[in-house]
Parts: sequence; C-alpha cells; structure tokens
Amino acid sequence: MERLLLLRLHSAGCAAEARINDIPVARTPAGGGTMNVPVHEYLLAGTNLLTLSIEPVPAGAPAAPRLAAQPLAARARLLLPRIGQVGSELSARTLAELELALPEGELYTPPLTAQRSTELPISFPRWRWLDLPPAGDPAAVQPLVAGFVQGLAVALARGDADAFVQAARLRFEELAIAYQKPAAELAARWRARIQMLHATKALRMVLPALPDVQLRPCAGGRLLECVDAAGRPILRTETGPDGSSHAWPVRVGVVEGHCHVMR
Repeated sequence: MERLLLLRLHSAGCAAEARINDIPVARTPAGGGTMNVPVHEYLLAGTNLLTLSIEPVPAGAPAAPRLAAQPLAARARLLLPRIGQVGSELSARTLAELELALPEGELYTPPLTAQRSTELPISFPRWRWLDLPPAGDPAAVQPLVAGFVQGLAVALARGDADAFVQAARLRFEELAIAYQKPAAELAARWRARIQMLHATKALRMVLPALPDVQLRPCAGGRLLECVDAAGRPILRTETGPDGSSHAWPVRVGVVEGHCHVMR
C-alpha cells in the first residue's frame, strides 16, 4: 500500500500510551522512547478519537500522587506520509496531534490524559469489533479468557503458529482488508516468523499462570486487552542474552462463550 497511515508516539522521561478509538496501539517504556506503528485496522470512516496518556497505570493498580523527578513529555501524531516516503516524518502530513508535558518538581496523579477527535479524509470499512457486545464485568470472563490466552502461549512455546492463526482468523481477514494484502499471505508471514524464532531458540515464551492474566477493557468495552500486572502483553518471550524480547499484544472479543483475537 503506497499511503500508509502511521501513529508516531514519542516520550521523554516517562512511559506513554496512545489509543485510537479506545484501543491501545503503542506504548513507550518507563524512561521514554519512540514508536512508529501502522494503524489502518484501528481507524474508522468519519470521526476518530486519539488519546494520549503519560504514565498509564497498570490494571488494578491504585493511582498515587507523584512528583516529577525530571521533565516529562509525550507526543502522539497521526501521520500520512507521501507516496514512496513511508519512513519519513519530515515529509508526512500530520492528520492529528496531541502533546502532554510536565516540568520537573510538578505534582501529578497518573495517568495524565489528553484526547481529541479528528475527521479523516480516507474511507475505512466497518470493522467487526464495532458490532461486538460489551464484555461486561471483566472478572466474570477472566477464567475463560485467561485459559484461552494461556493456551496460545503454550502453543507458541511449542512452535505451533497455527493455533494463533485459527484463533485470530477474523483479525487476519481484517488486516488483509486494511492493508490490501491477501489474508493467506499475512498468515504465511506469521507462520514463517514463529518458525524462525522457534528454530533459533528465540521463542522462549513466558507461560502465564491463569491468575496472572489481567484484562483491560478497550474499544468501549467491546474488547479485552490481555496484560500482566505491569501492563505488558501476556504473549511475550523471555528477555534474551542480548536484552531483546518479542511481544504480541492481543485484544480479545468474547461472543457466546467463545474467545476471538480481534486485534
């Protein structure tokens, strides 16, 4: 696809999270950092909501006041690069932007959040997650969802990529629409990546206990993001000798007692 909409998230001195239409799409580490992610599958025709948070609070954690030990800053930009210049921020058109900043010594209670709505000049289909019923009380479905994602982690640890492909069939179908790629090609890329990591012994999965799986409602409560107590994706590898790791965020929809990876 020649025109690739990107979300660029940058933070300094703090963790930051960006959401599009109430779905978390990018998060920087505690000390700050920069991320660029394609976001077609999160965008809607018409009005879209962009949210930026500084120091997002882990699921279930109390929000205690803090003093900023250093200046804190974060910025999220929705970018439309020029044709043939997908990686260039300087030549990209900014469709929406949010900024947050705090001076050193400022008292604040995390998370600090800013929001804005924007109309996009691009059409997107109506995604299936928009028609899902709200999940209701996350605690009520936690055993079901935890068992589901634990099974995915075990399958990945064995090098079985097909278990995830089957569980995420709807996700792959909509990614194919979002980026104008064949769904079979996207699934084949996923399998090849998992098989390569398994063959090189880099697929050392963190296998979660069922109580470790915490659910963060998103997409207006229609989806449940699966994280650990620190807010990290529940599907991730152990840190390797070189300090690298791999993570796969999953947002699950529950329909009539069945779990589906939607995003």
